Amino acid sequence: MIRSHLPCYPVFSHTSLSCRFHVNLQCGSHSGADIALHFNPRYESPGYVVHNTCQSRCWGSEERKYESPFPQGQPFTLQILVEQDKYKISTNGRHFMDFRHRIPYTQVDTISVDGMVELNSIAFQNPAPYLPPQPAFPGYIPPQAGYQPQYAVPPGCGFPAYPSAPNYTVPYKTVINGGLYPGKNIVINGVINPSANRITFNLRHRSGIAFHYNPRFDEKVVVRNTNHMEQWGTEDRSGGLPFQRGQPFQVAISCNPHHYNVFVNGKQAHTYKHRFTMLNDIDILEICGDLQLTLVQA
Repeated sequence: MIRSHLPCYPVFSHTSLSCRFHVNLQCGSHSGADIALHFNPRYESPGYVVHNTCQSRCWGSEERKYESPFPQGQPFTLQILVEQDKYKISTNGRHFMDFRHRIPYTQVDTISVDGMVELNSIAFQNPAPYLPPQPAFPGYIPPQAGYQPQYAVPPGCGFPAYPSAPNYTVPYKTVINGGLYPGKNIVINGVINPSANRITFNLRHRSGIAFHYNPRFDEKVVVRNTNHMEQWGTEDRSGGLPFQRGQPFQVAISCNPHHYNVFVNGKQAHTYKHRFTMLNDIDILEICGDLQLTLVQA
């Protein structure tokens, strides 16, 4: 059952070159089930998104927003936050619109996705205090080599809404299956604490840290570095701080033959040349600091 303050994230999805697709929050998975929230991007010119409710097979009054939040053919993230009186909808980390409940959210138990869209994954988060939306950003994140979606979604397929997201306790450590290699992507979703000071993402090997990515809110900088045999190298402090306190975020670290590309909220933020080049030996991801995690794909 979907409860108050329960966001769901279709992550790493791709719009096609089609005219429209939709995401429904439904009261059941049977044909003709009531639809509490119908989220329907349409790519006619100009592009817009329709929000609506369907009760007893009758559609209500449409609410339209004339904006296209998902570029065609690009990955995107959709977040639906359930509040007592409304749904708060964010696209690619940016607040898009609110939709007031016409059907009690307690009756919703199914997510249905239909149309020409490729769905990678859906995650559910336990109830948590509302977090303000973050600024807009482009929706591109590089696809992983040999990438296959985790879910094959036939048209109109309904997902029962009862799975819960893994519990990512911070500090967090996990194995990078197969180690790093060119084309490997690591994706981290979470929320920065409102009074955050620093957060850290480390890609480790047996004798040190190949890539230390360290956003520092007290200095308004992201420090990148390498630690080998307990010796730190020269810090790279170029570029800005693409994170905000109290805001959700997505970090994607893309391993290339000669460097890492780091994408924050869909936008390339930093590049870091390999100082430790035995990529297959880099097999541990560490995350610590003033943040909460909602999804880690390593």
